[in-house]
This record gives sequence, C-alpha cells and structure tokens, in this order.
Amino acid sequence: MACGALLFVALLSLIVGSWCLPENAELKDFGGPPSNTEKKGNRWAVLVAGSNEYYNYRHQADICHAYQILKKGGLKDENIIVFMYDDIAYNPENPRKGVIINKPNGRDVYKGVPKDYTGTDVNSNNFYNVILGNKSALTGGSGKVLRSGPNDHVFIYYADHGSAGLLAMPTDGDYVYAKDLIRVLKKKHASRGFKSMVLYVEACESGSMFDGILPRNLNIYATTAANPEESSYGMYCPGEDPRVAEEYGTCLGDLYSISWMEDCDISDSREETLQQQYERVRRRTNKSHVMQYGDMSRRQQFLVTYMGGYLSKRGTSTSNISSPLISRAVNQRDTKLHYFQHKLGRAPTGSQEELEARKQLLDEIAHRKHVDDSIHKIGELLFGRRESSNMLMKVWPRGQPLVDNWDCFKKLLKIYEKYCGHFSAYGMKYTRAIANMCNAGITAEKMVVASDQTCSKKPHV
Repeated sequence: MACGALLFVALLSLIVGSWCLPENAELKDFGGPPSNTEKKGNRWAVLVAGSNEYYNYRHQADICHAYQILKKGGLKDENIIVFMYDDIAYNPENPRKGVIINKPNGRDVYKGVPKDYTGTDVNSNNFYNVILGNKSALTGGSGKVLRSGPNDHVFIYYADHGSAGLLAMPTDGDYVYAKDLIRVLKKKHASRGFKSMVLYVEACESGSMFDGILPRNLNIYATTAANPEESSYGMYCPGEDPRVAEEYGTCLGDLYSISWMEDCDISDSREETLQQQYERVRRRTNKSHVMQYGDMSRRQQFLVTYMGGYLSKRGTSTSNISSPLISRAVNQRDTKLHYFQHKLGRAPTGSQEELEARKQLLDEIAHRKHVDDSIHKIGELLFGRRESSNMLMKVWPRGQPLVDNWDCFKKLLKIYEKYCGHFSAYGMKYTRAIANMCNAGITAEKMVVASDQTCSKKPHV
C-alpha cells in the first residue's frame, strides 16, 4: 500500500512538472548541439546530379558521395531523394563496372544509393514538384517527395553545369531557372514546409541563382561554388592529377563539392557550424569565389541539423581541408574538351578508337566556334558592331537580379536554341548575353529575325 502511494506521488510530480514548463519552452533535439535546442523535427535531403554522359562522371560521383555522408549521419532512405541519370556506374567507359569513386583510389560511393529519379525523369518539373511535395504532378520516378513539415530541416544539393540565371538538366532545353527556383522555395516556405533549409550548389555562375533574388526572411541559407559571373571547376582530372588512373579519362569530382564533402568526411558534424564549413571550403576552393546568400543567421547552426550526426574516426582536424588544393583544376566549361583531348591522347595510333576520338574532338571544337560566332553575329545585328561586345558582356552590380524580365529571358533563349541549336555546357556561358538583350529592350520579334539571319542556313553543330 505504502509502495503504491509513493508511486502515485512520483507520477503526479512528473505530470505537474510538465505542466510547469514555460509556455514557449521547446523540446531539445538531443541529436544536435546544446545551442540548437529546437522542437524535434526530421531531416530531409534532395540530391540532384543534373547531367548525363560519361564525361560528366563527376556530378553523379558528387551526389553519390553526398548520399553516403547523409546515411552515415543517420538519415533514412525515405528522407533522401536522389536525382541522377544513372548512366555512369555501368557505362562501357567506366573501368570499374558498378563502382563510382569521387577521388583517386577512393571508396565506392555508388553502393546503396536510391534511384528515385533516373534517365529522363531527371527534369525540372519533377525537381520542383518534389520540393513542393506535389506527388500528383510528377512524371515518372519513385514518387518520393519532400513531405517535410514546419519543424523539419531540409538540405538540397545540386551538382551540374550552370550559367547566368539557370542550372542545366540532362535533356536539351530543360533548365532550372533562378526565378522559378525561388518561386518554388517561397511557396514551400509559405506552406510551412520546413523550419529551415540549406542549399549547396555546384555550377558555373551559380551565385546568379540567388544574388538579388533570394530573400533573407525565408529561413533559407545557400552557398554556391562560384559568384554570379565566373566558372566552377572540375577536380581530380586525368593528366592534371597524377593520382588519377589514366583509364578513367575524366574528372572524378568538382572542386567546391569535394571540398565540403571531404571536410564532412573528417569532421564531427555536432561541433562544426555551417559558417565554419563555409570558411574551410572557401579557402580550399581557390579557383572561384565561394558565395553565401539568404538568411545569414543560419550560419551558426551545426551541420548535424541538416546532415545528421557523424563523428570521424580521425577527429576534427581539418588542416588539410582548409588549404588550397595543389592539383590543377579544370574549368567546367572545358571539361568536355579536356575529356576528348585525353581520350585522343591515350588511343592507340592508327586505331578505330583514335579515329573516333579525333572526330569527337573536332566536333566539339567546331561546336564551340559555332556558338561563339552565332552569338557575336546576333549581337552585331541587334546592337551594331561597335556596341555589341559591351552590350553582350555587361555585368550588373552585385545584389541586382540578372534580368528585369524573366519571361523575356526564357523566350529569347528558346528562340536562340530553335534557330541556332541547344546550348552546351560551353555555350551556356552566353546566357548572360541573352539576359542583357532583354535588359536592353530586345523583343522576341527582333531576336527571331537576328537568329534566323545568323543560323538558318548553317548546320547546328
């Protein structure tokens, strides 16, 4: 009887104690650091490799590596959504079938990666609707979407080619436009679809995806591999890094991406903040300017908030991560050219392989010349020879959006591609010129005339 009375008193004290919590007290998430005492929510991630073909090996390698980091951190597959064309692991050119590595002599990062959206299901429509949790609007794929709620933390990582105002997708003519991405993020925020969000973007001119258009009041923090007007760089490339086996023939990673992921590989996510990682990645990424945008208060959050809790066996020493890389990096605009040059160089003299590699290299050179010539010719027709270069290459001050009228930007870009052929990773460097045409008041009608006059009688190389 006495024992029963004591038990009752103990239970009553626990109940009363819970009633006496302050009104705004929040439950501590013991998976995070003491300073991040938040209502317990879930971690979600969307990983996107927006390219295909073997010469773009590095983008899918980056995404697979990111998946392994999140899995080590305790995220469940149901909370990790992966976009990758999946044409690399078993590609005839891959010297290790079924294996993808992200650095020389690296471990397999492909094993276990979910194939949520592959092939042509890797597209902008699915990407937007996955973020919005709009399952009914998907076209193909696993059907997995972000079912995140108001207490959840979301991490989005995108690795691909990019240019002023857009990120590429594997299908020609399909792009993730900066304005559309921001619209989707605003909509997700308005629906209380997350508590906080972090985006890491690996692409040329990736800063233009957020500069002047990502509001600071959305609880979103973003970092990019490059500022709005410069390229990002491929890393661990054959011929540039002696540790890369020649048979790979292509870059294994990207400079910004391997910097943040190799930092994760040797760090304690419970002790390192987003700001600390940004500084380490910024110092190591010595070919471009790593940028940050959005809600800067998020920088003080620990990586565990988004990537889960992992502790490196090697401790938290990051001296080798904070220093610039010694190996030579390759401009992302030139990685395809580098790939064909290397392929030709290692082909046996007089072989069919040599003939094919030489043709591929010459075709790539011809394509680059076609893009250069057509853009410059269109510029001269629209602005005159004297003013053309200044108008096409004009860069707006930092903090201003790339273009005033995004609908015009999309329309003129589509007109160019209709008459002159789709932009390649190299040709995408001219999307700023398209934006400047819109900012100068060039109409769709004028663009049609100039594009037709420039390209209608020329083959689209």
